[in-house]
Amino acid sequence: MIDNEEAPEAVGGTPEAGTPVQVPYTELSPDLLHAVVESFVLREGTDYGEKELTLEAKVARVIAQLKRGEVKIIFDPESDSVTIIPGQSDGAPKR
Repeated sequence: MIDNEEAPEAVGGTPEAGTPVQVPYTELSPDLLHAVVESFVLREGTDYGEKELTLEAKVARVIAQLKRGEVKIIFDPESDSVTIIPGQSDGAPKR
């Protein structure tokens, strides 16, 4: 297990070079947030069951998950990439 001093995740801290950093979705402009989520949705090969969803519907679902804290945005400076992963944004379980 890595402690926070070795691999800080909190935005506002000073992460070591190459350490992935969580990016609060609230810190992104609406246009940038939409672009980040759209990029993620386009590269994910998710099966939505019988009914295929439009790109906008998929983007809206991911943004709703971000707002509920079910997923979070991670920036990896080593690969200069952004992804969205499961997990609570603050570490606390949502009720």
